[in-house]
This record gives sequence, structure tokens and C-alpha cells, in this order.
Amino acid sequence: MFWYKKIEVKLKAFFMEIGELSYFVGRFFKEVFKSPFESKEFLRQCYNMGNRSLLLVCVTGFIIGLVLTLQTRPTLMEFGAESWMPSMVGISIVREIGPMITALVCAGRIGSGLGAELGSMRVTEQIDAMEVSGTNPFKYLVVTRVLAVTIMLPLLVIVGDAVGLYGSYLVENLKGNVSFQLYFNQVFNSLEYGDIIPATVKSFFFGLAIGIVGCFKGYYCEKGTVGVGLAANSAVVFTSMLLFFIDFIAVFVTDIFFDL
Repeated sequence: MFWYKKIEVKLKAFFMEIGELSYFVGRFFKEVFKSPFESKEFLRQCYNMGNRSLLLVCVTGFIIGLVLTLQTRPTLMEFGAESWMPSMVGISIVREIGPMITALVCAGRIGSGLGAELGSMRVTEQIDAMEVSGTNPFKYLVVTRVLAVTIMLPLLVIVGDAVGLYGSYLVENLKGNVSFQLYFNQVFNSLEYGDIIPATVKSFFFGLAIGIVGCFKGYYCEKGTVGVGLAANSAVVFTSMLLFFIDFIAVFVTDIFFDL
């Protein structure tokens, strides 16, 4: 097969997948407002996702706060601007680093888990059995999980931001003997609505993207154990790319409305 034929086949498969994903998103928004509302399953998924991701988010946020401060402090000291450290770290973590790192961690943890879980249910024909028994598997499996990750991700981002700022404070306290109150007063005084609102809004979209792609890959998983592995792996890859694209859109829109 010629090289341009291979490109044509891959492009065709890519656009077909985009079309299927668009239909999947449309079906999600159609089903989400229909009763019955699977509240018990939704709360169970919220607990599971938050519980499984919390430690990983905290450890990652803490290390990011430590490293960011250690790497930036010498440069600020060179220009005599080390007093700006709390403001700089606070804005960086709240506006960009915290939401993005937390979303990428959750894409690996939650997104791959959704792909593998629903893929296994598809391979073992549990989803088919639910359809036969009269249960709506899309409502019970997909809607509850997508809503859960959409709600939980902003909460995890807040926790990750707080732990990251605490890690930064520890370095500042160790190196510059800065008090807890002074450090966090400077952080909160430097933050504005233009930092907090866009970061919170895009966290919801990050969560929605993780849930939609993870469930989509698992729900339409190919038969066999290889298909489950591919569903989990491709969910992480596709979601990571989508997160960067959403982040770019969010920064572009924020720049227009909040005049960064």
C-alpha cells in the first residue's frame, strides 16, 4: 500500500472516531436529564474516584510546590525579588499548574480505570446482559461516571493547589524563615477573580473530558483482553491531548475576558 493510501485510511479512521465520539457526547447530554437518576451509583463513583486519586494528587501537588520554589528562588534572589516568591508561586499553581497537573494525574488514574472497567464489562458481555434485562447501561454506567469525575476533579484541584502551596511554604520557611501567616497572606492578596474563576471553570471541562473519553473507549471496546488494554491506553493518550487543547482554549478565552 502506498504511503498516501495509509494516510488516507488513518485520516478516515480518525474522523470516524471523532464522529462516534460526538454522537457519544450528544447521547450523554440527552440521557443526563432523563429519569431515573442513579444517585446511589453516582455517589459511589464520587467516593471511589476521590478516594483513589486523593493521595496521588496530594503527593504530586506537594512535590510540584517544592520543586517550583527550589528552582525559582535562586533566580529571584539574583534580582533581589525573593519577596515576590509567594505571589508568583500562588498565581502559577492556582491559575495553571495545579489544574493541569491534577487533570493529567486523574487522566492516568481515573481515565484509564474507566476504559479498563467498561472495556472488561463489554468483553464479558455484562453490558449486553444489562440491555437484555431492560436496564439502561448508558445511564447507569456512563452518565454516573462522567458526572462523578466532572464534579470531583475541581475538588481534587483545590486540594492539590492547597498541598502544593504548603510545599512551597515549607521551602520558603526553611530557606528564608518566612512565617505561615505572612506567606499565605501574600498568596491570597495576589490572587484575583481572574485567576480563580477560569481555573475552576476549566477544571469542570477537564473532568468532563476525562469521563467522556474514558467511558467512550471502554464502552466501545473491541472484544478480547487486548481490546481492554488498548481501551485503557488510548483513553489516557487521547484525554491528555484533549486536556492540552482545552487548556489552550481556556487561556485564550481568559485572555480576552480578564485581560491577563
